[in-house]
Amino acid sequence: MTAERQNISAANAERFAETIAGIIDQGAIAVSLSLGHRTGLFDTMADMAPAGSLEIATAAGLAERYVREWLAVMVTGRVVDYDPETSCYHLPADRAACLTRGAPLGNLAVYAQHVALMGGVQDRTIACFETGEGTDYVDYPCFHQIMAEDSAQTVAEALFDHVLPLAGGIEDRLADGIEVLDAGCGRGGALIEMAKRYPNSSFTGYDLCGDAIGWARAAARRLGLGNVNFEAKDLTGFAEQERFDFITSFDAIHDQKDPEGLIHGLRASLKPGGTYLVQDIGGSSRLENNLDFPMASLLYAISLTHCTPVSIGQGGEGLGTMWGWETAEAMLSDAGFATVERHVLPHDPLNVWFVARA
Repeated sequence: MTAERQNISAANAERFAETIAGIIDQGAIAVSLSLGHRTGLFDTMADMAPAGSLEIATAAGLAERYVREWLAVMVTGRVVDYDPETSCYHLPADRAACLTRGAPLGNLAVYAQHVALMGGVQDRTIACFETGEGTDYVDYPCFHQIMAEDSAQTVAEALFDHVLPLAGGIEDRLADGIEVLDAGCGRGGALIEMAKRYPNSSFTGYDLCGDAIGWARAAARRLGLGNVNFEAKDLTGFAEQERFDFITSFDAIHDQKDPEGLIHGLRASLKPGGTYLVQDIGGSSRLENNLDFPMASLLYAISLTHCTPVSIGQGGEGLGTMWGWETAEAMLSDAGFATVERHVLPHDPLNVWFVARA
C-alpha cells in the first residue's frame, strides 16, 4: 500500500463515498426519467389532479404495477409529490415545465434517454477501450429518435424567432427562392420546417444514415412537400462547386470522419456571397474551461460512448462532442470564409452558433 493510501483522511473518504452513492442514486433517477418520457407518463400526469397509481396507469394506458414502482422512484427522487393519507401522486406544474413535450423550459427528460442508452452500449464501449476501434451509428438504438427530439426543441422550435435571424437577411432570400443544403440533416426536422415556410426555395438534406433519411422522406411525403429532397450520402470529401446559396449544419460536424475537410467542402459548395449557419455544442476545447459548463459530464459521456467512436469508426480522429468552439471557429476561418461570427442565444447556453459568409 502506498504512503498516500495509508495517510487518507477517513472523514474525507466517507464524504466522498457519500457523494459517489448520491451520483449512483441520481443515475437511477435519470434512467427512470427516460422511462417517464418514453411512456408518456409525465405528459399524462401534467394534465391530472392528484391521483392514485391505478388512475394514472389507466390514463396512460399502462400496467399499474409497473407504474406504481416507477412512481416510487419519482417520489424518492423528489420529482413527484406523494400524499400517504390519500395514496395520491402529483406532478406539480413547476416541475412539469421541464419534463413534458412542449414544456416552456424545454423537455430535459429527452436528455435522460442518453443515460439509459449508455448502459445499453456499455459492452461495445468497453471493446473500444480494449481495441481502439470505433463504432457505427447502427450500434446505438434510438439515437436518431433522441437527436430528432433534441433538434425539435433546440433548433426547429427556435428556427424562425431566433436561429435564422442570426444570418441577417436570409429570411428575405428564402422567401424569394434560393438553393439550401442541410449537411448532416438527421431526420430532417429543421429542413422540413423551412420547406414549409418558404415554398419558393429548394431544399436538400444529406446524411450518412439511411434510416434517418428514410424517416425524413416519409415525413416530407406526408406533408406533400415537393421542394425538399433527402439523400443518404457520406460527406467525406464532399463538395458541389458553388451550388448552394445557404448551407446549415445542426449538431453534425464533430461526428464526421473529417470535420475540417467537410467545412472546406461546404465552403466550396457555396455560391459567392452565400452563407453557412452552423450549430454545435458550445463547450470549450480546454477541459479546465468546462468545469462549470452546463451538463458537461453528460456531454463528455455522450462523446465517449457515441460521437468519438462513431468518428473513429469512419476512420476519423474522433474530435468528440466537446471539440470546442475555439476549434470550430478556427476551422471556419481556415476554410476561407470572408467573415465568421459567433453567437450564443440567451435561452440556450448549451449551444454555439456560427454565421460564416463566403
